[in-house]
Amino acid sequence: MLAWPIEVRERFLAAGGRELPRVTYPEVDTRPVDHALSTARPLIEQSGPARDWLERIADRLAVASRMLNHLGQPGFFGASHELYGAPTEALPDSSDNPLQLARRLRRIIDQLNHLDLGAPANATATAEDVARRMQAAVLKFFGDQAPMVEIVDTLSANATAGADRVRIRANAHFTDRDVDQLIHHEAGIHVTTALNGRAQTELPILASSHPGTTRAQEGLAVFSEFITGCMDVDRLSRLADRVLAIQMAVDGADFLEVYRYFLDKGATEKAAYEQTRRVFRGGVLTGGAPFTKDVVYLDGLLRVHDFLRSLIAAGRADVLQLLFCGKLALADVPVLCELAEMGLLKAPKFLPPWASDRRFLVSYLAYSGFLGRVRMGKVHERYATILETSPVVKFS
Repeated sequence: MLAWPIEVRERFLAAGGRELPRVTYPEVDTRPVDHALSTARPLIEQSGPARDWLERIADRLAVASRMLNHLGQPGFFGASHELYGAPTEALPDSSDNPLQLARRLRRIIDQLNHLDLGAPANATATAEDVARRMQAAVLKFFGDQAPMVEIVDTLSANATAGADRVRIRANAHFTDRDVDQLIHHEAGIHVTTALNGRAQTELPILASSHPGTTRAQEGLAVFSEFITGCMDVDRLSRLADRVLAIQMAVDGADFLEVYRYFLDKGATEKAAYEQTRRVFRGGVLTGGAPFTKDVVYLDGLLRVHDFLRSLIAAGRADVLQLLFCGKLALADVPVLCELAEMGLLKAPKFLPPWASDRRFLVSYLAYSGFLGRVRMGKVHERYATILETSPVVKFS
């Protein structure tokens, strides 16, 4: 529903990126969803320990229905904000917000621009190359339950994944790290949780992806890129720049201004368009009302990382597998622990390799939690002073 036809991009680029895209959205009839929710709510009131969990899901679906009824209108932004948050919304138990963190990350990355990182970043892999590697990966991970891998013309992301299909955007080009990231992100998390959720016959809602699960799902998926060693500076830059671009649009920047922002950051015209499209899909192209979903990648990563560290600090590594039982939010964990104790939740059949062999994961999280409690301010200051006066290293 939020997708833009490929012709919109072609017209925009053919005009030199100087005219706002012309986009129309289909009529959306959410009445069946609204009716189903009104029927379900009295039943939810009688659902015992699952009541709060199911009410949260119902509330999220109601907001999503309202959002789809305001496609291309200012009201779209209000609903998007409720579902996914906004760059200036503080993180839990913190005075920081995603915008502050994105700016901080952007400053650090900008200081690294002069470095030779020792590996090419040329986007030479095609969608066909990615599809072949993805197909091999899902067959290895999931065997006869592996999803089909398809190349499609219109996607807002480079790839999307569910229990039955992994879709790769045609005409996209990828670096070697992009390919690894997509495999661990899409197959390792999104397909894994979809298939494990489908197996939850007593709790079929865990098979369904909905806005309430987006933050935890994407946070876990980005964390998987880190823990498998396939994260790189270009990917971190994209995560930070999406947050900054959303705030630009919230502050009134239009599609053209955000497009030029991505160009200034070194993106190609096609990549800058696609990044900008992610910000404005469903919203108002003249500014002030963007789609805020992309805030959840950086926000979700931090929340998932802190949650995982907290599990280890509390001696509750048993909860790690719970995160892969289906599509869930971090707030769902307590009730799902109860439902597991009642025998209603099945252990996940599939786990990504980094989660199935937990030796490195647990040691990393223990060290990360330990490091988070060490006050490093004076150490950083001392080394910053030393490094300021040290010559740049250049080997002949």
